[in-house]
Amino acid sequence: MAQQRTLSLIKPDGIEKGLIGKIVARFEEQGLKPVAMKLVRLGLPQAEAFYGVHRERPFFKSLCQYMTSGPILAMVLEGENAVAKNREIMGATDPAKAAAGTIRKDFATNVEQNSVHGSDSVENAAIEIAFFFNAFEIQAYEWKKAR
Repeated sequence: MAQQRTLSLIKPDGIEKGLIGKIVARFEEQGLKPVAMKLVRLGLPQAEAFYGVHRERPFFKSLCQYMTSGPILAMVLEGENAVAKNREIMGATDPAKAAAGTIRKDFATNVEQNSVHGSDSVENAAIEIAFFFNAFEIQAYEWKKAR
């Protein structure tokens, strides 16, 4: 199994509901280690840049407005097959279709306010991680592993 890194976000509804600890615990319990974390508040230009791949979709504008409505927690998670594992733990985007015991089934309000975001591929994980974190911010974990 390959060690990977992926980006995971706790969205504004997850922050507002006080779910940071519960969500991070689920990742840790299933073998994904947070190696970098930060609480941020996106401006509209940042949200539009991050979700730019969806620019032509009908939900783009409301998604960007929602993602700027409050703080988010950005995390880099590391573990075996982290991208797929993260997506499994999150569950389907639509909480009504998510499997029992997943984050979205247990905590999401609807398709847009579904508490979490996760990278959908190793390639996108690298792009998304670089959007939120620089090498210095992840370096602290690298230093600890080397000791």
